[in-house]
Amino acid sequence: MRLKLLVLTNLFPTPWDPLRGAFNRQQFERLGQRHDVHVLTAVDFRERLGGVRGAVEVPGLHTDHFVFMFPPGIGSLHAGCWFISLLLQHGRRLRAEKYDGILASWAYPDAVAAGWLARWLGIPYAVKVHGSDLNVMAEDTLRRPQIRSALRHAGAVVAVSRALADKAVVIGADPARVHTIYNGVDDQRFAPGSQQEARQRLQLPADQPLLLYVGNLKQTKGCVDLLEAFPALLASQPQARLVYVGAGPCRAELLQRASALGCADRVDLMGAVAHTQLGDWFRAADLLCLPSHNEGVPNVVLEAMACGTPVVASRVGGIPEVLPEYAGILVPARDRAALSVALIDATARNWERDRIVEHARGFRWDDNIDRLERVLQTVVAGTD
Repeated sequence: MRLKLLVLTNLFPTPWDPLRGAFNRQQFERLGQRHDVHVLTAVDFRERLGGVRGAVEVPGLHTDHFVFMFPPGIGSLHAGCWFISLLLQHGRRLRAEKYDGILASWAYPDAVAAGWLARWLGIPYAVKVHGSDLNVMAEDTLRRPQIRSALRHAGAVVAVSRALADKAVVIGADPARVHTIYNGVDDQRFAPGSQQEARQRLQLPADQPLLLYVGNLKQTKGCVDLLEAFPALLASQPQARLVYVGAGPCRAELLQRASALGCADRVDLMGAVAHTQLGDWFRAADLLCLPSHNEGVPNVVLEAMACGTPVVASRVGGIPEVLPEYAGILVPARDRAALSVALIDATARNWERDRIVEHARGFRWDDNIDRLERVLQTVVAGTD
């Protein structure tokens, strides 16, 4: 049965942030090859005031956006503001479209408001949760009841890890309606290749140990923890280099700390890179480092492994579910001393890269879409 689906989310590329939500872009584009999918993305009004950074075209999808207006500093009101913003800008059109169902990607405020919209339209909805939307936002006293209600009334809750699925149940979701569906990897873009050739294309030194961080530059991603742990590796491998790929509020702090630690000449901040260009960065690296404080299952871990690159990451969220010991090292979150030891250990090991690649092949977008499609068809049919 071909469905007409409305996807509501803040995690999707827009002209003001064309690199946002690459994992959702990949998933929804593939879902759109099988069903009629409309993606409506919430754009923070502060971001909307900035300049357009690039065009967004996703084949097979109907895409649009609305400006999310809200009073800063009052997070418990965000779902109501999100809902009102959506109705004022698209309410009449949404009622005329006659959707079969809604998929909300992100628990708060997106899924809370999507639940209200679904009731207004008289259609079912499903919720996809990613990590900090439950691990962080649901810990707030005023937000938690709203998230609990959204999960309880959803026809299905899709989690990107077992840990997150368990968290959804603890918050109040019906266990029978909670599904764990891991994200996939585009094996055309993320595959093994010559490290030397990748470094040549990126104009990187050929003979230096290279540590790579890919993600937002913010405290909760552990980017500062990684920098603080890096000098210990330099003591044993003075030629090692730490490269950050990504943008965010910690950029200035990272530059200042690198200078204070005396390693500024061994640290590079490359800025944001298009998802289509990340493959060479993974192939060029000796190690991917992601010491996050909380996570679902970050796609960069899966994509790095698909290129044969081992990973040092925090033992948080769903990362332990996808990172076996032969593919990387897990450390406690926020433990910079343990992170230093892991970096030294990981750079000295002879990793079985073929085995790492074979493990990553278990995460396929086709499998992901097959399972998501079945869940959505069940929700629309109104059966458990």
